[in-house]
Amino acid sequence: MATTSLPLSTLSAWDIDPTHSGVHFAVKHLMVSTVRGEFGKVAGSIDLDPEDITRSRIHAVIDAASINTRKAQRDVHLRSPDFLDVERHPTIEFRSTRLTRTGEGFEAAGDLTIRGITRPVTLRVETSETELIDPFGNLKRGASASARISRKEFGLEWNVALETGGFLVGDEVKIEIDIELVRRGGSA
Repeated sequence: MATTSLPLSTLSAWDIDPTHSGVHFAVKHLMVSTVRGEFGKVAGSIDLDPEDITRSRIHAVIDAASINTRKAQRDVHLRSPDFLDVERHPTIEFRSTRLTRTGEGFEAAGDLTIRGITRPVTLRVETSETELIDPFGNLKRGASASARISRKEFGLEWNVALETGGFLVGDEVKIEIDIELVRRGGSA
């Protein structure tokens, strides 16, 4: 009976650098303009296999209360039970289930949980294969991702009908993510 040895894992552990990363979103307002916002606190990790991206795993956690649309009254409403209900659901979470290489980068299919509701979402990810050492000796790399989701699918259904037709808040939310990763363990 022949035995086969499995190759040593090429997975490397990376943490999201929260001070150099951002999660941004955009949604239609009054059907005529776009309101943009961001979440100020994001954390997470990526177990990366650059030789076989399909073996990699992503886990990200966003502090839902860190939402910022540059209007305090709107942010309070977005934190309320009408929208994110941050007291009962303090985080937004993404866990990858499958990564697939594409021409421009890769797609990260996974489970997105908002307000306690989990739905499948696919992020289109662009990444640089470049790894750099920062002035403090940390190994860094970066990536950008985007997706579109229906807020109603996550229980974010609050709205106001307009007299002229349509609604105050659009259903489609455009998500853009920019992350900087630092290799776990510190220096290169």
